[in-house]
Amino acid sequence: MTPYSKLLPAAFCLLLLTGCRQPPVNEVFDSPPPSVARALPTPPAKFLLQTTFVPQAPEQNWDQPWQDACEEAALLTVHYYYQQLSPDLATITADLRSLIDSPENPTHDQNLNKMALLARTTWGYQTQIVDNPDLETIKSALLDGTPVIIPANGKTLYRENKHFRQGGPYYHNLVILGFDDTQGQFIVHDVGTRFGPYFRYSYQLLLSAIHDWPETDRKEDIDSGPPRALIITM
Repeated sequence: MTPYSKLLPAAFCLLLLTGCRQPPVNEVFDSPPPSVARALPTPPAKFLLQTTFVPQAPEQNWDQPWQDACEEAALLTVHYYYQQLSPDLATITADLRSLIDSPENPTHDQNLNKMALLARTTWGYQTQIVDNPDLETIKSALLDGTPVIIPANGKTLYRENKHFRQGGPYYHNLVILGFDDTQGQFIVHDVGTRFGPYFRYSYQLLLSAIHDWPETDRKEDIDSGPPRALIITM
């Protein structure tokens, strides 16, 4: 037991899909609250924000619009984190559908500017788009208690996540929730598979995969998209 364990309530895993139980991360991570972590003389080597996992296809139906709902699922993940919500599967599905059908969300594939607009108009959050996010920038946001949404080349992510279909999507979004310097890994909610809760990607691979929607408007040109991250705050 670490000195911070008395600061945290016991964390419980949420069963969202049959056979998809979130791992008991509290057995591995006993992170201090962000305010404590930020004040420590030496930043922790391992840190994790815990929240509800939102799969982009909550009923495992991969027809449209769920096939391209990673943006909405990433936004909803952050919203549930800030509101400390643990909704059931039916509520998650309804909330996703509401975002998908929003007048501010006219197309399937959204760049970070459109995602930021959706977060502001739907919930009134503050948003910031960070160009060329690096490891320290992302870790700093997490230690402030802020999840980080990144758009990425799913084909690159597939190198470490074989749960994707067809070699991974060209364009994908996920939410970074933590880091582990001892393993050199980010911990994320990867909304694109039922195995996505607290999934781990190496620092090197995930940073290399970050690309916003390309200006050509062709998903196959994803590597030409600028590296950016979306920071949402209350």
